[in-house]
Amino acid sequence: MSRSTSAEAGSAATGGFLDRIGIPRKLVWGFVAVLIFMIGDGVETTFLSDYLQRPEGGALPGATASFATVTLYGVAAMIASWFSGTLSAIWGPRRVMWLGGAWWIFFEVIFLFVALPSHSAALIVAAYGIRGFAYPLFAFSFLAWAQVASPTKMRGSVAGWFWFAFTGGLPTLGAAFAALSIGGFGLSDYGTLVLSLVVVTIGVLIGCFGVREEHGLRPIADETVQNPRSLKRLAEGVDILWRDRRVLAGGLIRIVNTTPQYGFFAMFPFTFGPAAPGGGFLTAAQVATLASVAYGANIAANLFFGVFGDRFGWRRTVTWFGCVGCAVATPLWYFTAIASQSFAITAAFGVVYGLLLAGFVPLSALMPSMVAPKDKGSSLAVLNFGAGGAAFVGPVVVTLLYPLVGGGGVAIAFCAMYLAVGLLSLRMKDDSDPGEHERATTPATAAGATA
Repeated sequence: MSRSTSAEAGSAATGGFLDRIGIPRKLVWGFVAVLIFMIGDGVETTFLSDYLQRPEGGALPGATASFATVTLYGVAAMIASWFSGTLSAIWGPRRVMWLGGAWWIFFEVIFLFVALPSHSAALIVAAYGIRGFAYPLFAFSFLAWAQVASPTKMRGSVAGWFWFAFTGGLPTLGAAFAALSIGGFGLSDYGTLVLSLVVVTIGVLIGCFGVREEHGLRPIADETVQNPRSLKRLAEGVDILWRDRRVLAGGLIRIVNTTPQYGFFAMFPFTFGPAAPGGGFLTAAQVATLASVAYGANIAANLFFGVFGDRFGWRRTVTWFGCVGCAVATPLWYFTAIASQSFAITAAFGVVYGLLLAGFVPLSALMPSMVAPKDKGSSLAVLNFGAGGAAFVGPVVVTLLYPLVGGGGVAIAFCAMYLAVGLLSLRMKDDSDPGEHERATTPATAAGATA
C-alpha cells in the first residue's frame, strides 16, 4: 500500500469532526504548534526596527536597523524556505521542525542576552539575521508533513488550515500580542521580546512532542530513492526545475502570490501616509491598520478557499480567484484609494484584495500532488522558496520601479505579474486535482447516460 493510500485509509478510520472540517486528527497539534510559534515570531514585527534605533536597543543607524530586520532576515528566510522541503525529504519533517525550533531559540537567546546588551551593531545584525533561517524550517516542514500525510481529497483544506495558522500568528495575533504586552500590561519592548521567546518555546515543544503521525518520522522521499538520507539530495532536488516545468511554474506563481502584498505595505507609508509628498491622506496608525484589515480578511478566506479548491479544483481556483482576481484587485485598491482619499474605502478594497489573495491556497496542495513521491520534497522546497522569496522580491520591486513610474506604475506592474503567472498556471494540470478529475469524468458520464 502506498503512503498516500495509507494516509487516506487512516483518515477514513478516524473520521469525526476534525476530519470533516479538513484537519487530520493526528496532525491537529501541529497546526496549534505553528500558530503559537508564529505568534511568538510575529511579536516583533511592529516595533523591532524602531527599537533597534533607540539607545536601549543598540542605537543602530536607521539604514542598519532596516538592513537587519528586512533585507538580511528576508534573505535568510528565503534560503531556509528551500531547505525546509529538501531536508524534510532527507531527514523527515519532524527532525527539521526540531532543527528550526532549536535554531530560533538558540539565536534569540544570543540576540537578547548577548548581542543587545553589547550594543555591537555587527553582533546584533548577525544574530538577528541568522535567526531568520529558523521559522521556515519549523513552519514549512510541517506544511510538507501535512501534505504527505493527508488524503488527496483533503489537501486543499489542509493547506487552508496551515495558512490560517501561519498568517494568524504572523503578523496578526503576533502584532496584537505585542500591543497587549506593551500597551496593556506595560512591559518594555525588551520584556516583550523575552516573552516572545517563551511563546515560541511553547510552540516548539508542542510541535516536536505533540505530533506523532508516522509520515513525519521518516524521510518524505519514498523507497525508490537510493540513500534518501544522503545530503547529496540537497543538490539533486534542484534539477526538478527543468525536469518538470510545472514545478518551475508553480514556484514563480508562489513568488508573485504575495510579492504585491509585501510591496504595497512597504510602499503605502510614503504614498498614502505621513511620509507621502504633501503629507498623504492617512495617518501612520491608519496605514498600519490597512495591513491588519487585509490580513484579517485573508485569514478567514484561507479556510474557505482551501475547502472550495477541493471541490472546484486546485488549479482553477488558483487561476481564476488567485491570479485573475488579484490582477483586478491590485490596481483597483491603489487607484481607488488615490481617487477617494478615504480610509474607509481604502480599507474596503484592502479586504477585497485580502480575500482574493487566499485563492492561491490550493497551490500548496497542487504542487506536491503533481509529482512522483520521490520528488515531493523537492516540489515543496520550490513552493516554500517562493513563499520566502516574495518577502524579498516585493520591496525590491518597489525600490526599483517607484522612482521611475510612481505608485500607479508599481500597481500596474503588480497587475501584469499576476496576469503573467495566470498564463503559467494553465499548464499546471494533474489528474489528482479535483477540478481536472471532474472534467475527465464528466464526458465519460455523459457518454454512459447517452448509451
